[in-house]
Amino acid sequence: MTKQGFADNRAGYAAFGRRKVVPRACVVDGKKHLRAFLSEIIEDLGLVTMECANAGELEASFENQLPDIIVLGVSSDGIDAGHVLQRLVRREFSGKILTIGTRESILVRAVQQVGQEHGLAMLPPLTTPFSADTLRERISMLIPSEPAASPAVRASEALHAGWLELWYQGKVDARTLARCGAEASVRMRHPNWGVVTPAYFIPEDEDPDSLLLSDFVIDRAIEDWRYLVGSQNATDISINLPVSFLKNRGAVRNFCRRMPSHPAFGGFLIEIDSTEAIQNMDILIDVAKEIRLKNIAVSIDNLGTDWPALMGLENFPFAELKVDRQFVTGCANDRLKRTVCSRIIELAREYGASVVAEGVETRADFAAANEIGFDRVQGYLFGKPVGLKKFARASLSSPSL
Repeated sequence: MTKQGFADNRAGYAAFGRRKVVPRACVVDGKKHLRAFLSEIIEDLGLVTMECANAGELEASFENQLPDIIVLGVSSDGIDAGHVLQRLVRREFSGKILTIGTRESILVRAVQQVGQEHGLAMLPPLTTPFSADTLRERISMLIPSEPAASPAVRASEALHAGWLELWYQGKVDARTLARCGAEASVRMRHPNWGVVTPAYFIPEDEDPDSLLLSDFVIDRAIEDWRYLVGSQNATDISINLPVSFLKNRGAVRNFCRRMPSHPAFGGFLIEIDSTEAIQNMDILIDVAKEIRLKNIAVSIDNLGTDWPALMGLENFPFAELKVDRQFVTGCANDRLKRTVCSRIIELAREYGASVVAEGVETRADFAAANEIGFDRVQGYLFGKPVGLKKFARASLSSPSL
C-alpha cells in the first residue's frame, strides 16, 4: 500500500487505509520563541508542524511537501513577508494562510491585500495579543473530521524510523497536590499522520514486535528520567508493559541490570492491566517479588469490579492499585462507583499499597476522590499527557485547581 501524503494540497484530504492523513502546518516567523510557542499549540491539535525562520527556509521545505496551512508572523522587525508571498505565488500554493500581527497594523493589512490580489487564500488575520485557545479555535476550524482509524504501521517499522517517543502525565498527591510521579505512554509521531495514539500500532502480546517495543519503552524512560534529573525535575516514572514481557525472565533480568545508579533514582513502577494481572497472578507475584529487590515495583492498572480477585492473597508484592477511570468519573454522585472505590482503597490499606484515582477530570471528582481516601490522583484536571520537554517545563510549577 502506498503511503500518501499531501504532496498536492489540491488533491484534498489524503488517506492511508481508512485513516486520513493529518494536515501539515508551517509556522513562519523570525522569532524562535514565537515559532516554538505557535508550533506547540498547533501540535496539540495533532497536526504535523514545521518551523521556518525566513522565506529561504520555507522555499527549501517545499522540496518535501507543501503545507496545508501557513501561520505567518508579520511584524516590522520580523521576516520579509513579501518574499514569503512571492514564493507561495510561484508555487501556486492553494492552502490557507493565517497572518498574525498587531491590531490595526499597516503591514498586516498590506500583506492581506497583496495575498488576496494574487489569489492566495488569506484567512482573517489573528491580532495580538491572543490566547492559545483562540489560535486552537482558528486552526481547528480548518481540519476536516476524520473517521475511525485502523492500524496502519508495525511497531518495528516505527522503531526503525525513529517515530516513537514517550509522553508523560503527572501523578499528584491527593492531599498536598504535589507531583509524586508520572506515567509514561508511548506515542508515534508520523511524518504524515502527526501524533498517533498507541491503539494504532501496539502489537499483540505474542507478536515479536511486542518485546522490541517494551525494550524501547524501558530505554527511553531511563533516558528521559536522566533528562528530568538534569533539569531539576527528578521524577519517579511508571511504564506500561505486557505480562508477556514479565514472562521472559531474560528480558526481566536485563531490565534490572539497566537501572540507574544515580542517588536520586527512586525506582521504576511497572503498570500491568488488571485483567492480564488476574489471569497470570502466580507468575506476576513471583516476578514482582524478584524485581522489587532491584528497585522495580508492580502496579495493578485499570482495577474495577474485578478487585475481589486480589483479596486473600498470601503474598501481595504490588506497590500500587489504580482504579479504572469509569469508577472515578462521577463517583461523587454514584453510590455504586463510590462503593467500588472504597473497597479497593480498603484492600490497598490492608496490604500497605498506595491507591490512585485515574481519569480525574472535574473538581467534583477530585473532591470525592480526596474524601474517599485516595492517595494519589491522575487525570486531565491536573494535566494531559505531553511530550518530555513540555512535561519538564510544566513540572516546575505547582498544579492549581
